[in-house]
Amino acid sequence: MIDSLAFAGLLVVVMTVAGAVNGVAGFGFAVVATMALATVVDPATAVVFMIVPILGVNLSLIGELSGDQLRTCGRRFAPLLIAALVGMLAGLVVLDVIPDAPLRVGLGLISLAFVASVQETVRLPTLERAKEACFVESSAGMVAVGAVSGVVFGATNVGVQLVAYLKSCNLSHGLFIGVTAMVFLGLNGVRVIAAGALGLYPDSIVFIASIGATVPAVAGVGIGKRLRDRISQRLRRTLVLSLLTVIGVRLILGGLGIA
Repeated sequence: MIDSLAFAGLLVVVMTVAGAVNGVAGFGFAVVATMALATVVDPATAVVFMIVPILGVNLSLIGELSGDQLRTCGRRFAPLLIAALVGMLAGLVVLDVIPDAPLRVGLGLISLAFVASVQETVRLPTLERAKEACFVESSAGMVAVGAVSGVVFGATNVGVQLVAYLKSCNLSHGLFIGVTAMVFLGLNGVRVIAAGALGLYPDSIVFIASIGATVPAVAGVGIGKRLRDRISQRLRRTLVLSLLTVIGVRLILGGLGIA
């Protein structure tokens, strides 16, 4: 996979930029990094490669929560996390059988769907009604969102439903970042073990490289944290969504054999 200095340099840039996005916005690392990586390598490999870096990034962000907040939020969102864990394991199994081209197109569509779900320029009544119906903070609502989101996250590294759900829970920005990190930290801790047990890593080099990629990813998070108060919410939203739109279109064209 990593057979040239140029690719290694590209990998460092992707990890750093994606980490900075997550440090600023509190989410986006998995989406940006996985989608960008999937434009140049096999999508299934890109998904598996990113498991360890995602774990490292969320470990660096969990400090946003105090000990009391961690315990309180852990109890509050336990049904969401448990259901997401079960769904995630199912998603990993599915990942092993999805052909390359459909997976590439699917990742692109999910990237664009994420952009559509969080953009604020065009109001989408159908989307708003869906959020009101599905994103209810109850045990049943958490289980439903968690299970579906877990499958998608396990197969693609995209946790858009989980992010959207947590955003709907009226958390402060700092608390939202910490809770998001807590959820994805738990998911990826299990996912590292499950991916190894299922034989999803192509070889040991990919696994070792994924560990190394955690360094620029965490460094990027640190950069993003320092920039968080200097960048307006509107600007960071525009930058993230523009980047994801470009990546999403590129993935779809690549999956269709057009580019």
